[in-house]
Amino acid sequence: MFYLLHGDDEFTNREHLKVLRQEGNFDYNSDTYNGSEVGLATITATCNTLPFLADQRLVVVEGLPKKRPGSTLAERRQEATTNISPEDPTATDKEGIAKSGKAKKSKKGSTESRAGFEKSLAEYISIMPDTAVLVVVVDEVLDNNSPLLKAAQEHGKVILSTLPKGAALESWIRKRAKSIGVTITPEAAALLANFIGNQLRLLANELNKLATYVGERATIDVEDVRKLSPQVQEARIFDLTDALAQRSRKQALDILHDLLTDGEPPLRLISTITSQIRALLLVKELAQKGMRTAQIASTTGMAPFVVEKALRQVGKFSVSQLEESYRQMLATDAALKRSRMTPEMALDLLVVNFGNS
Repeated sequence: MFYLLHGDDEFTNREHLKVLRQEGNFDYNSDTYNGSEVGLATITATCNTLPFLADQRLVVVEGLPKKRPGSTLAERRQEATTNISPEDPTATDKEGIAKSGKAKKSKKGSTESRAGFEKSLAEYISIMPDTAVLVVVVDEVLDNNSPLLKAAQEHGKVILSTLPKGAALESWIRKRAKSIGVTITPEAAALLANFIGNQLRLLANELNKLATYVGERATIDVEDVRKLSPQVQEARIFDLTDALAQRSRKQALDILHDLLTDGEPPLRLISTITSQIRALLLVKELAQKGMRTAQIASTTGMAPFVVEKALRQVGKFSVSQLEESYRQMLATDAALKRSRMTPEMALDLLVVNFGNS
């Protein structure tokens, strides 16, 4: 039995894997390998091992060796030693190199090429024993010419999971809510989709939290999302700084007062805005160094959609304006803690003076 789970939807891939783990009695017969670190020989040897006190053994391979940008003669020779037929481990390649059938492992992990690994594993699947259940999880959409994809179509099952977008994302949110016993209004689903995007793991966590909050009412509405989802509040504060970047202070004041009316604590609001300004400064610095969205997200730990929003904003501010605004944030925070002015007045003054250097 062979299952190929592929696609850019990592969350759904893991959901399918969880179901497969629960379908059989694999308590004492379950092995998981990282495909970029473990050689093919280890994986096939595990598949060939008889299960202990059970009918089948589960073998999970997460990921494949990384693709190599080029291929040197040495790499082709190395690939020749791993591109073997499982039925002919003693053959030699055309250059006279023995094909041992045993994958070597360097300090960095498996030495097998991506193409060689896929081809050899695909060949093995056709002779894999019935006592093995092999699951390969690849968090990318495999090409139609992939040997693994063809092997799964012929000898197993293919499950493709891609990230939903637009109306499909809102539909996913509604279906997910229904699966945990609640309903969500279309407006609330649209709010989550707009502000969290297709980060499905985060969306699932938010829906679980919202379902617990609404309890027996069993319906999630816009107000519930605004109260409980920090990502939505953060996104609304992005709207606030976006209005300030456009020098639209009236709009910024309107958004600010809406946030306060919704019960957002002034001190937490100051803290969130301060963190956002600090993030804008960091994103601007990294962008000036030539980094792109994915690199900035990886370096800072920010979500990619947050980096994208920040990149759209930073061009509207100079570094000196952001630095001055950051100092104003700290001063306002200190003033509020010392109760020298009302929170509403402090925040109004902050918005009016924001961006002035």
